[in-house]
Amino acid sequence: MTLVRLIANLGYGSRKDVMAMFREGRITDDAGDVLYADDKVAHAAIRVDGAPLDPPSGLLLMLHKPTGVTCSTRDPGQLVYDLLPPRFRRRTPLLSTVGRLDRDTSGLLLMTDDGALLHRIVSPKAGLRKVYEATLSTDLRGDEAAIFASGTLMLESETTPLAPAQLEILAPRQARLTLTEGRYHQVRRMFAAVHNHVITLRRTRIGGLSLHDLPAGQWRLLGPADVDALFQQPREPESA
Repeated sequence: MTLVRLIANLGYGSRKDVMAMFREGRITDDAGDVLYADDKVAHAAIRVDGAPLDPPSGLLLMLHKPTGVTCSTRDPGQLVYDLLPPRFRRRTPLLSTVGRLDRDTSGLLLMTDDGALLHRIVSPKAGLRKVYEATLSTDLRGDEAAIFASGTLMLESETTPLAPAQLEILAPRQARLTLTEGRYHQVRRMFAAVHNHVITLRRTRIGGLSLHDLPAGQWRLLGPADVDALFQQPREPESA
């Protein structure tokens, strides 16, 4: 792949834009020497305006999505892409969210341009645990954990019962819920099924990855060790 096509595919601009960047001397190697469009150089050695070139295809990142932000490319209001460098939205292949968090849910969101990795993460065969912390409108009754763990709970308008889920009571109106599925608005609908209402909801963990100290609205690139950690989730659900 030519340098022009490589850099354009990473979202830095059209091929015409990238050619102009070469002419302006904005693309250099790690020693500061100006590169030309037909040069052959390792990806890791390329610099754009002095900054390392973004990772190639296969990018995976973790984002702490705030409430009020939508997992979409077109919806009105603030989008998850607005929290990333603008060029990330123009990458080819497209950088997509791995599943979704609704507008009113915050927390851990993964994004990738690797379709095979995306499908591997969301596949039911992976069985990745997703951990959510919820604040509720009324006190928990005490029987919710048994209901959620039963494997018989049926959500409204569905014909297949939910897989067993683990509920940990943190306070009378606070709970941690661990799921292995990802149905539409599942956590909110589960609590609605036991006559409660979710006030706030945050996802803190996917598989072996957790938010740790990543502030709301911030993101970080994930490497091979993080991918390994993602699929090497704890044998038992744990606090994030």
